[in-house]
Amino acid sequence: MDIKENTEVLFSKLENFFKTETVVGKPIQVGDITLVPFITVTFGCGTGGGEGTDPKNKQEGGGSGIGAGAKITPNAVLVIKEDTIQMLPIGDKNNLSKLMELVPNIVSKLKKKNEKKENI
Repeated sequence: MDIKENTEVLFSKLENFFKTETVVGKPIQVGDITLVPFITVTFGCGTGGGEGTDPKNKQEGGGSGIGAGAKITPNAVLVIKEDTIQMLPIGDKNNLSKLMELVPNIVSKLKKKNEKKENI
């Protein structure tokens, strides 16, 4: 497989990965509260290749490579409760505490939701 083919395969796979949902997550319903995660996606890739001749053995050779990396980081959560809407940045520990105050049983409800999905 050459560099062109490698690159085409890489980007065709990435096309399926990057969707709107990777930037604005699916809403999570916890009781009467809706949580909407906001996410940053960072992506990088590189390709390289070369050919050459070993002067001692007079052998020709070549090689190519391709690499990619992605990082998905949660940035904030939009909290919707009745008529109140709040945006809480994730990086601030005070906001995480505030989110836990707004939704005190969020962890147990999310665990129950995941358990139901696993049992289906």
